[in-house]
This record gives sequence, C-alpha cells and structure tokens, in this order.
Amino acid sequence: MTAYDTLREQLSAQPRTWLVTGCAGFIGSNLLEALLRLGQTVIGLDNFSTGHQGNLDEVRQLVGDAAWARFTFIQGDIRDADACARAVYGVDYVLHQAALGSVPRSLDDPWNTHDNNINGFLRLLIASRDAGVKRFVYAASSSTYGDHPGLPKVEEQIGKPLSPYAVTKYVNELYGDVFARAYGVSAVGLRYFNVFGPRQDPNGAYAAVMPKWFAALLNNDTVYINGDGETSRDFCFVGNAVQANLLAATAPSLPEGHEVFNVAVGDRTTLNELYAAIREQVARWRPEAAQCQPVYRDFRAGDVRHSQADISKAASLLGYAPTHRVAEGLDIAAPWYAQLFGATA
Repeated sequence: MTAYDTLREQLSAQPRTWLVTGCAGFIGSNLLEALLRLGQTVIGLDNFSTGHQGNLDEVRQLVGDAAWARFTFIQGDIRDADACARAVYGVDYVLHQAALGSVPRSLDDPWNTHDNNINGFLRLLIASRDAGVKRFVYAASSSTYGDHPGLPKVEEQIGKPLSPYAVTKYVNELYGDVFARAYGVSAVGLRYFNVFGPRQDPNGAYAAVMPKWFAALLNNDTVYINGDGETSRDFCFVGNAVQANLLAATAPSLPEGHEVFNVAVGDRTTLNELYAAIREQVARWRPEAAQCQPVYRDFRAGDVRHSQADISKAASLLGYAPTHRVAEGLDIAAPWYAQLFGATA
C-alpha cells in the first residue's frame, strides 16, 4: 500500500475541511472532485476569470448530490481581503491553485499577472496565517528554474526567471519561506511540470497544448509546433498533481517550515513524441488523423528548451509516487477531450 493509499483511508475515516482556490479551474476542479469523493468538506473560492461554471457542474454530476452537499462555493477574488477571510474560516488545509497562469500572457500583461499571483497570493497567505490553518499548500511552477541548464531539475538549483509569470511564482516561494520563519506558517510549494488531463481548458493560456492539439486533429485543423519539435517537457497527469497536494497538506512533519517540491513523473517527452501519441489517440475517433502532419513555426518567447524533474525529494519526504505517465494519462484524458469536441466513435 502506498503512502497515498494510506492517506485516502485516513481521510475517509477522519474527514477534514479544505479550501480550494481556483476550484472552477482545471487543477482546482480535479482537487475538488477528489476531496468530495473522499468524504471531505470543501470550501471553494473562484472569480471565474479563468475557471468555468461548467467544471463545477461536471464535478457535481460525477460525485452526486450527497457529496456535493459538503461543498460551499464562494464567488470571490483572492485580491479581496474580506473574501479571503471568509474562505479560510474554519479550514484545516488550504490548497491554493488560483492564479493567472501562462508565460505568454504574462509577457503581454505583466501587471495583471503580478496583481493576481503576488498581491492575491499575499492576501490569502495573510488570511491563512490569521486563521491558523494547519498547512498552506500552493501551486508553484517549474518556470522558476528559468535559465538554469541542469537536468533533471533539482529544487535547490534555480536560474534567472525568463518571464513575469516566473517572477511571480518565485516571489510566492520567497513569501512562503518568510512567513514560515517569521510567523510559523507551515507552507508547501508544488512546482508543477506541465500538468494535463480532464477539464483542461483548450482555450486557456496555461499549458494548453494537449487539448488544443486534440481539438485540431479531431476537426482536421492544422497543428502548429513551436520550434523544431525537439523541445521536451515532463508532462504530468492531473491525478499525480492531486496526489501531491493531498500528501503535501497532510505530511506529519517537514524538515523546514516551508518546503518546495517538484510535481512531475521524472520523464522527458518531446513535442514530436507528444504529437505522435495524441495523433494515435485521435485516430480512435477519426482514423484519417493518423496521416496528419504538424506545421513547425518559430520558437515561443520566454520558453525554456528542455524540462525534466527530479522527484526524489517529494518521494522521500511526502511518499509521492506518480501513478500515471504520459501514455496512461492520455488514455484517461483522450475520451474526455473527444467528448468535449463532439467526436463520436
């Protein structure tokens, strides 16, 4: 039995109260679903700037009305101190997913990225401190590694940030560390590596390459690949991210008051390899897609060439053990994408 299996049994036997910010978004809605299935009480905070009511509706349908009755939704903004105070009241654990993601968006609009990801983060962190939550877990980012060339990426070795988004995520880590030292807040940052899976917005700016390519291939549209296709990423199925959040929130003791962990699988998949895998999946619904070829274009500003995580720290301190690699994740995600885009077998 894995650490995650044990945790799920413990949570089912002794339910807790959780706050999930960004609960109408991609990762947030998957966390909401997992927690409700485990019998937990969940508060959700979202302003629908990037999240969708449809994600909440889907979770309600999946978990049933009895589980849904344990969910309280607050439509509000993390930059609003009153909304944050309401959201954290009586909460054991905070899972902070709300943010404006995306490197390109941050380059186009650095102020709003800063305002949401730093000012909003600090508002919620202060509210969590004042409410005495047991642990504050937040979505960090692999973008923090910046221009550091080393592979695999190790938590203690980072480079210079390459985008305003990366700056905001690094500042989150600095605040987490300071609040642990100055106020005794127990905080954990999870550096996500290219998370994918059901409820990922194909029109969203955050790491949306998979749903965009599924949509294009299902609709016989052109798939564009930035660069030569040999750019690589450590793609991480959303179920692995859910596991990491729950383990990080409940780990009984951590060496420091603030810790940062990579959340990935420890693999490298090139964009060309990913395209081939998605094309094979789409061929289940549209056989002629097997012959489609991508179009290559310029590299995207602010992107790093390669990314791969060392997950040994999370494995050692949290018991993190990813259950899905890219192929297994695509097996689960593909039917959801196909249904979303109206494909029929």
